Amino acid sequence: MRSSIEGTSNHIVRITHATLLHTTVSQATYNPPRDCGLDLIYCDESLLVANKPAGLLSVPGRGMDKTDSLATRVQNEFPNARSVHRLDMSTSGLLVFARGEDMQRRLSHLFRERRVKKCYIAMVAGRIEITAGEVDLPLGSDWPNRPRQKMDFAIGKPSLTRYRVLAHDAVMNISRVELEPVTGRTHQLRVHMAAIGHPILGDVLYGGKASSGAERLLLHARALSFAHPLSEAPLTLTCEPPF
Repeated sequence: MRSSIEGTSNHIVRITHATLLHTTVSQATYNPPRDCGLDLIYCDESLLVANKPAGLLSVPGRGMDKTDSLATRVQNEFPNARSVHRLDMSTSGLLVFARGEDMQRRLSHLFRERRVKKCYIAMVAGRIEITAGEVDLPLGSDWPNRPRQKMDFAIGKPSLTRYRVLAHDAVMNISRVELEPVTGRTHQLRVHMAAIGHPILGDVLYGGKASSGAERLLLHARALSFAHPLSEAPLTLTCEPPF
């Protein structure tokens, strides 16, 4: 997929209004990937960071059929591990766990105060003509169609995503983009990319025709940067996407 992708030039725009693509939500049976052991990216006495595979819940869901999760698997090896944030089940990539309640409070504070810089990689439909910019659209729950989220200019929460086009495949008409969620709303990156007409490939909730463009959601949490909660030393962790 990557061999025919060409780089792009840099132009900047700010997007504040667009039309969201709608799809019919289909419910699927939870079928987590086989447990082949933890893919640990970083581990010390304060925290650990693991690479979550696509299709695995970050934390246990409701019901006995949804007990398997990355948190469960991590706690089997590190009983003092505590969840700090989450990734969508369909998203792969870096997930941080605190070791102990004190570290959980400290790390949760960093995420809550937006002192953690996040970088995602996605493959999206089409060519984004404006190759760098921001999507600033308020988001809220689409309650009758949950778990979908929607743009809501009345009561939605402010939501900001920065994007940068890395490359474009003219033959397949897809683009590789870097995404930075400045805010951390549910499904933010997925809704924002769909809103500007470039849904993420494999997105069954918001992708429309692009939902059949891949066997999985092509969204990966590639990098996290923050101050270590104990030493305050800068910490940058990366994990390249499998696509």
